[in-house]
Amino acid sequence: MKHIIILFLLLTLSLSSFSQVSLTGRITDKKNGQTIPGANIYLPDLKSIAVSDTNGYYKIDNLPARKVLMQVTMFGYKPIVLVVDLSKTTVENFVLESSVKELNEVVVTGTSEASEIRRDPIPIAVISATEIQQSNSTNIIEALNTIPGLSTLTTGPNVSKPYIHGLGYNRVLTLYDGMRQEEQQWGDEHGVEIDQFLIDHIEVIKGPASLMYGSDALAGVINLIPANPVPDGAINGSFLADYMTNNKQIAGSLNLDGNYKGLTWGFRASHKQAGDYEDPIDGRVFQTKYDENDINAYFGVHKAWGYSKLNFSLWDDLQEIPDGSRDSLTRQFTEQITNNGLTQIVSNSELNNYKIATLHQHVQHYRVMSTNNFVIGQSTLAFNLGLEQSIHREYDWPQNPDIPGLYIILNTLTYDVKYHLPEVKGFEPSFGINGMLQQNTNPSGATEFVIPSYNSFDFGPFAYAKKTLGRWDISGGLRFDMRLFNNSSMYIKPNPANGLDMQTSYNPQDPSVQQQFQSYDHTFSGETGSLGATYNVSDNVGFKFNIARGYRAPNAAEISAKGVHPGTGFEQLGDDNLKSELSLQEDAGMFVNTPHVTLSLDVFNNIIDNYIYNEKLLNSKGTSDSLFHQNNGVFPVYKFQQTTAEIYGGEIDIDLHPHPLDWLHFENSLSYLNGLNLGGNGITINSEDKYLPLIMPLHTNTELRAETKKKFKHFSSFFIKFGFKAYATQDHFFAANGTETRTPGYALFDAGIGGNVLDNKGNTLFSINIIGTNLANRAYQSNMDRLKYFEEYTASPNGHLGIYEMGRNISFTVTVPIDIRK
Repeated sequence: MKHIIILFLLLTLSLSSFSQVSLTGRITDKKNGQTIPGANIYLPDLKSIAVSDTNGYYKIDNLPARKVLMQVTMFGYKPIVLVVDLSKTTVENFVLESSVKELNEVVVTGTSEASEIRRDPIPIAVISATEIQQSNSTNIIEALNTIPGLSTLTTGPNVSKPYIHGLGYNRVLTLYDGMRQEEQQWGDEHGVEIDQFLIDHIEVIKGPASLMYGSDALAGVINLIPANPVPDGAINGSFLADYMTNNKQIAGSLNLDGNYKGLTWGFRASHKQAGDYEDPIDGRVFQTKYDENDINAYFGVHKAWGYSKLNFSLWDDLQEIPDGSRDSLTRQFTEQITNNGLTQIVSNSELNNYKIATLHQHVQHYRVMSTNNFVIGQSTLAFNLGLEQSIHREYDWPQNPDIPGLYIILNTLTYDVKYHLPEVKGFEPSFGINGMLQQNTNPSGATEFVIPSYNSFDFGPFAYAKKTLGRWDISGGLRFDMRLFNNSSMYIKPNPANGLDMQTSYNPQDPSVQQQFQSYDHTFSGETGSLGATYNVSDNVGFKFNIARGYRAPNAAEISAKGVHPGTGFEQLGDDNLKSELSLQEDAGMFVNTPHVTLSLDVFNNIIDNYIYNEKLLNSKGTSDSLFHQNNGVFPVYKFQQTTAEIYGGEIDIDLHPHPLDWLHFENSLSYLNGLNLGGNGITINSEDKYLPLIMPLHTNTELRAETKKKFKHFSSFFIKFGFKAYATQDHFFAANGTETRTPGYALFDAGIGGNVLDNKGNTLFSINIIGTNLANRAYQSNMDRLKYFEEYTASPNGHLGIYEMGRNISFTVTVPIDIRK
């Protein structure tokens, strides 16, 4: 970290004399010519922002004398996106035109530099800050369920993993502000370790993004982006308080940000804790509590030479994971009270408090990252460096509460260098290299060992270019990736002090010593690329086409896993013969934006060679589950397999906003996926394994929403919405050896209301949102919820197996703005 700070200061001092200009202008309404205060003027590649004053004027200082991309936005108006050459002009006025909705967002994910989403052939979706604020999510990943084609794999309310078009785990690359987010993505019950209140908006690439990001982006990319710096001269922030009725979650978050002549700074501190959630079948679900604390701080410099920013963060979570243990007659949840598996029925008092149980996880994630964007003439050099540490402890021994079972530490150094050459006659080339260096260890003190200690090094050079030819926007590139991976052998034996396993050295004379992992050394590689085009019939109608090849190297668990992961309830076996996954996906889409209708349609087909999946094993006779006995427990056995797979489908999104009722939106989306096991690698296809696991069924999302920015006495930005989600029965499931089972369809009703409360001068005192989900208190199970399979018995007194999802939940969120200096 010391070296990063020194580099940051040296670069800042060396570039402080860079020539700079200021940009000024005025924002007016096209219809009546009146000035528009409060409009946002944003330069995404420089991360510079201004807000028009009461007279519609704006000013941005410390800008380079070169071409820059600008975006001007205001609620109720059509966004303006254009390139301005600051070497020729320093005054730019904008005339905004009334509009309801526009597919003209500027995105920074998946392209060489910021670009308009409608001109990019790569399928990209955006979740805005407003959509996040008006959701009722217990974590930031759950907000992705509003995007057609996306879903989440859950293990309780605070553990969610993103899925894009039926692919998840290490196939989806999660970014924080453009940098890789590395935790133990292979783990079933390992979520994304980011403060949900820190995220302003989310950009999603739906499809292979290996060209720009390398391995682990085979399915796509989730970029979780914090808020932009505040305008020059401002110091402001907010305090948020939240309460949920179902699991009694209480949460709070405080942030403050400032900007003084391009010197930016900010911090956020958040806390949330929850009790056990409740559903109509199970009542309170034991071991679904969590207690999370987060801190984030940054400081940066924004000048004509570009910007440089240092960010520090800590994510600390105490998380319970249910095991499904119940009393066989009453179906009441039970808890383990001895190391050898003796249990007792959980008391009502324990189900209705916030105290974290003895058996729980403690997960910590530390990050230091430096993001830099340097202007070199008409070119740009982006250089990003991150250092992360993810510490994962699982406490599984009731009689030894201070001794962790699973205990792993993952250290990751990520790097990303891109050089963007100047645009020449519509041609914009870029090239770069990125990757990571990882070290995973099982520290002394661990008693359960699922994956070995390993070292991994990724690097991948790439070249990318885009070209505008009239109505056509064409882009593509090539990349080569390599991963050097090796893990160490490990030997274990019982600890004489407590009888639990511990690491030891190899000793052929000691019969109690067993080999847990063999040493392994392998190099994975793959070539990837993409080529796509967008044809803009007009500003309101366009067609997109893209073909991309994705690559993913197997993760450590898939290669080497051996042992019972306490949070999963089964023994996992890896396979060191696994090969890299390679995919070929074709995408086609269109968009239409009129005063009455906004429509987008996307279809895709994806063929994946060497697709890796997890399958439950049968015993040697093939008559029942293969079982593993450990510490008086009995666990089914799973092993990773490899085949050829095909996933195809599409989604349609229609927003009806009939003019002149511009405040009214009737939004509808439909998503369809099908995943087929095509066989290969010794896999024989039959009726039970013809489909792939964890494929979301056909589902729709309908929402009727009214919203307005107009002021009504002491209220503004008022909204009210009603939603309906319907999920079809999932009959296309991976039935081999009972790995998955049929999931009945279900429907959910949601609603929400909120707005700003103003003082006598029209300033916002606070904002309030009241959001309700599953208002009919429907008992349901999603095929993407792992708790569906947490069941000890083949029969049940009440006819229900597994754990059900959260029942009716209403959240109350109050946000108080803090304006020290506007």
